[in-house]
Amino acid sequence: MSELLTVNAVTKAFGRKVVLENIHLHLEPGRIYGLLGPNGSGKTTLIKLINGLLTPTTGEIFVDGGAVGPRSKSLISYLPDKLYFAEWMTTNNLIDYYSDFYEDFDKERAYNMLMNLNINPDEKLKVLSKGTKEKVQLILVMSRRARLYVLDEPIGGVDPASRDYILDTILGNYDENASILISTHLITDIERILDEVIFLQNGRTVLSAAVDDIRANEGKSVDELFREVFRCY
Repeated sequence: MSELLTVNAVTKAFGRKVVLENIHLHLEPGRIYGLLGPNGSGKTTLIKLINGLLTPTTGEIFVDGGAVGPRSKSLISYLPDKLYFAEWMTTNNLIDYYSDFYEDFDKERAYNMLMNLNINPDEKLKVLSKGTKEKVQLILVMSRRARLYVLDEPIGGVDPASRDYILDTILGNYDENASILISTHLITDIERILDEVIFLQNGRTVLSAAVDDIRANEGKSVDELFREVFRCY
């Protein structure tokens, strides 16, 4: 099976500060990966490198066999950890915008998810709660038929009652040729959908393993192992 994402010996430094050091990742299609670590471990920096928003100091990143660039950006659907839409826009405006910008955007999928979450697409963003805005942003990202979904804290601001629906939405809206990379600190909530996890600590990979192997070999859940590894953080 060909790799969908390859990160080869990537280091990222800002001046003298090394944020990521010698990172190796190999993501295959049809898998959901959890990128886990305490604040300041380098998760968001790695995600920005994968999306071409930053350039590695050393090392290489390949998406579906090609270097990061215009083609890779057409294959990746990216959810940042911050809201970035103009407050005057309505969700309808955003759907039209995404539909014009991305050939793989599925309007019907987007409207179905909005309806299931009781979100009125005619309302302007400025009248929506922060949690509802985050739901809208996630719906737009998951309505693309991308090869790789990169989600930075996708349920951080979502109320607990909606989290199961959001996770089921993530599970139900990608196919066997796609993969998902999720960065989160809400491990208990998201563990059930993960196939593999990557632990980052101080910019280095300290663990990369299948969730089933962790349970079988360690006799622990991912959340329990995470708390053990990062108990001093």
